[in-house]
Amino acid sequence: MKLAVVGVTGLVGRKMLEVLDAYGFTVDELIPVASARSAGQKVEYMGASYTIVEPEQALNLKPDLALFSAGGDVSKHWAPRFAEVGCKVIDNSSAWRMHNDIKLVVPEVNANVLGADDMIIANPNCSTIQMVMALAPLHSKYKIKRLVISTYQSITGTGKDAVDQMNNERKGIAANKVYPHKIDQNCLPHCDEFLDNGYTKEEMKLVNETRKILSDQTIGITATAVRVPVTGGHAESINVTFHNDFDITEIRELLNNEKGMVVEDDPFNNVYPMPINSHERDEVFVGRLRCDESLPNTLNLWVVADNLRKGAATNAVQIAMHLKQKGWL
Repeated sequence: MKLAVVGVTGLVGRKMLEVLDAYGFTVDELIPVASARSAGQKVEYMGASYTIVEPEQALNLKPDLALFSAGGDVSKHWAPRFAEVGCKVIDNSSAWRMHNDIKLVVPEVNANVLGADDMIIANPNCSTIQMVMALAPLHSKYKIKRLVISTYQSITGTGKDAVDQMNNERKGIAANKVYPHKIDQNCLPHCDEFLDNGYTKEEMKLVNETRKILSDQTIGITATAVRVPVTGGHAESINVTFHNDFDITEIRELLNNEKGMVVEDDPFNNVYPMPINSHERDEVFVGRLRCDESLPNTLNLWVVADNLRKGAATNAVQIAMHLKQKGWL
């Protein structure tokens, strides 16, 4: 088993190595891949040291599996080339998510769509992953009609430079800005680029990816994505209207029984999900479950997860483990 991690020096790439190690994903050879700037540096994995190489060198080594987290442009160029040499690619960028012939997978939700012939598999957006984890069992039971989503997204979703910006602001150090405004002690209703319709790319990912993963193009979805100065994970306030009536106790039981979900819903004792508690955890946390008193068949819930783990690295590793268990690697 030869495993390549493309974008190994980034926040998600480094987290992939941590999660692979934590899950005991053994390999005969690790191929850490990054740009020319990082080539020649060393990374550690399971007690061994490996030298970072550039994508062309990695391609010549013919890996069996490649985890990509190096941005859309890199993935568009290199993922097909890796696939051509027989390497299965799990890509964390947005490059392939909405392609009709590429599967968009959250293993607990729709691993069944994968087949032995899938060479490029898309990892969904971090905010989408945690949301569909909570919504999939509810959609199966009650059928979702409409979603109204507000996200509160960690700066780690933007990358290391964003974390540096916030830390520099807290220290009073003038440095390069990733965001157009100060992020410390602030909230920016601006995740990713704005599109012609007035929504950001991040907001439209929630719309389009959710419909694809749940295999239902009829769901009405609107979203507002906000960047907040925290590092533990993403939080989402979700208002969901179902076609069918529901019982709140049954909702809680459904979520409690879902693999990878943790229900924290005792607000009178100050128990509810928070990013500070989801940090370095692989579960998706849900709480503040309550009926919307203004609309029939409508539920409010609050969903939190570590965006670098379940929202990115862990989900990719879980896909890899599924492929391995199926004997497709």
